[in-house]
Amino acid sequence: MILYLKFDFHAICKKVLQDTLDQHAVKHRVIGFGEVELLEKLPIEKLNSLSESLSEYHIDVVENQKSILVQKIKDTIVDMIFNEDTVVNVKTSAYLSDTLGHSYGYLSNLFSEVTYTSIENFIILQKIELAKQLIIKNNFSLTEIAFKLNYSSVAHLSTQFKNTTGITPSAFQRIIVKRRELMNKQK
Repeated sequence: MILYLKFDFHAICKKVLQDTLDQHAVKHRVIGFGEVELLEKLPIEKLNSLSESLSEYHIDVVENQKSILVQKIKDTIVDMIFNEDTVVNVKTSAYLSDTLGHSYGYLSNLFSEVTYTSIENFIILQKIELAKQLIIKNNFSLTEIAFKLNYSSVAHLSTQFKNTTGITPSAFQRIIVKRRELMNKQK
């Protein structure tokens, strides 16, 4: 038997973080996605133990200032794309500048310097990942997905999808449908 699951990455991450901090008896306050304020000074051993526990879930404690800002850029983009409550009617560059308090030029150069890719490429990857999830889980049409992800047209979405994944979104949909049919036959 196969279970099809729908889940919220943000909620899962927040729950894992909350549970791990509670396990280590760390007094804290979650500020936002990817940010936690420690309400007490932690001894280095406890901080290392916490860091080790978080790394089991592929959550890393970021210490370098440039890396912290790059992580904030990533978190802001992921929140902007995946969080249905975040409605962005402005350009991404303006949104990032306003949210993070730096010029877009500075953010863009820093992001490229640290990650060796552009903010634009990171946004495309996140949008395509969400498009795949929407195709798999919610059976949205490509028109609905293009609209939801702020693409100017289905053709634009299809081009970026194919450039990123190697197949068109229509082919991806067909693969998912075939896979479901095969799994239903096996039951």
